[in-house]
Amino acid sequence: MSMRYLILEDGSIYAGEGFGADRETTGEVVFTTGMTGYQEAITDQSYADQILVFTNPLIGNYGITLADYESLEPKIKGVICHQVARHPDNWRMQTTLPKFLEHLDIPGIQGIDTRALVKKLRVHGTLRGKIADSKEDADKIAKILQTENVTQGVISHVSTKSPYPVPGSKRNIVVIDFGIKHSILRELAERDCNCIVLPYTATAEEVLNLHPDGVLLSNGPGDPEEMAANGATDMVREVEKYVPLMGICMGHQVFALANGAKTYKMKFGHRGFNHPVREIATGNIGFTSQNHGYAVDADSVDKDNLMITHVEVNDGTVEGLRHKKYPAFSVQFHPDATPGPHDEVSLFDDFVSMIDQRKEEERHA
Repeated sequence: MSMRYLILEDGSIYAGEGFGADRETTGEVVFTTGMTGYQEAITDQSYADQILVFTNPLIGNYGITLADYESLEPKIKGVICHQVARHPDNWRMQTTLPKFLEHLDIPGIQGIDTRALVKKLRVHGTLRGKIADSKEDADKIAKILQTENVTQGVISHVSTKSPYPVPGSKRNIVVIDFGIKHSILRELAERDCNCIVLPYTATAEEVLNLHPDGVLLSNGPGDPEEMAANGATDMVREVEKYVPLMGICMGHQVFALANGAKTYKMKFGHRGFNHPVREIATGNIGFTSQNHGYAVDADSVDKDNLMITHVEVNDGTVEGLRHKKYPAFSVQFHPDATPGPHDEVSLFDDFVSMIDQRKEEERHA
């Protein structure tokens, strides 16, 4: 394989060996601390328009399998790692990581000092970068990167363009797709839910016309305030009055914005499978999977409408909200986490119980 370079907006250059697709690309450079789940991360649409750095020194060791896709057409821009496994082996394996990336037209670099790179991102914050075949024009590339908004409008590229069903039984759920992971739909299917997935542009009228028993707001990439401009918060504000609602990741942020809170961009975000979250009511701590670069501003939460239910143990960021008037709640982390941890998967049971209770009340009204 040929030499390939990661050029950052601050002018720094990291050299390595190319693998995957043989092309150049530009994106927001972020890192994940997950030790496993590289396929789930690469196919997670919350990484759309980003170049993902793996802190685990070896990835690709158990190959790729169809069952572990989180989306079929991931929009991640590139993969950076210290070493790709030369001889992957697993009984479920269907192809290798390099072949997988080549098939999806995603370029990668191995051989980079990922510890040094991640330290830079932690100190300076998220940086824009380019995977390039040459470092000759590095200064020019860096100046261009400084002026680019590499993730603007990203949800419009990953959300479904038209509604589609995920057939089930018993409970009818409308899922708003901001960049949904298959694992969320899998958890709903396991709980006897019949899902209709709608684009992020769905209006309250379009949602309510389907007579759902519940509404789930999915994860997704980019700046949540763009969803306020696109009408998603208006939809949530209306729908939550009539239907039980659950938000995950981007859905959590949209739920917060719809109810008067504000969001902000974090220095380097939360990405990985080892984030401890405390439930305020019980004091219980669960380890969670997370993937977000924005967070809800705790000081902006309207205490008359919303209650903060969960906080991140390390930095105190808002990890969960519950509405005080309506059966609606949200979490910043992924209770559907694949391959894990599964400490908080019972939140889907809470959502289903909320739906069943509302249906029972309506039956006896």
